[in-house]
Amino acid sequence: MAISRKSRGPKTAKNGELLKLDEAASELRISYPTIKQWIYKRKIRSVKTAGGHHRIPQSEVDRLLYRTRGKTGPERNLVMRRVSGRNQLVGRIDGVRISGLMAEVKISIGDQQITSIITASSAREMNLKPGQTAAALIKATEVMILRV
Repeated sequence: MAISRKSRGPKTAKNGELLKLDEAASELRISYPTIKQWIYKRKIRSVKTAGGHHRIPQSEVDRLLYRTRGKTGPERNLVMRRVSGRNQLVGRIDGVRISGLMAEVKISIGDQQITSIITASSAREMNLKPGQTAAALIKATEVMILRV
């Protein structure tokens, strides 16, 4: 009888304990070589498996990501949503067009559409794709009203 890989070694992120290096790097939005350097420089704590592989506790990723935010995923989502709840419109992404340093993101909200211009790196970092749900956060110092 063969033993599956998932049953050996430390617990995985799915049950809240340890992350593989590529999973932790992805959450932190850094490269695999960077997380290895962080381990060697003791910037991030790791646990070694019996096979000598490093695993990163979820608490370490959280410590680096969310120093002033909630400690759990749902708490972090609430903090983000509390930024300005009245000024957020949730809809579905209709299109993402990246050109040079900028990206155009179109979001449908009901029968209305909002177009936002953001940096291309932000669009790539958030991995925005048509069909995904997204929130438009409206921040302005002035709002003009036109009678129609």
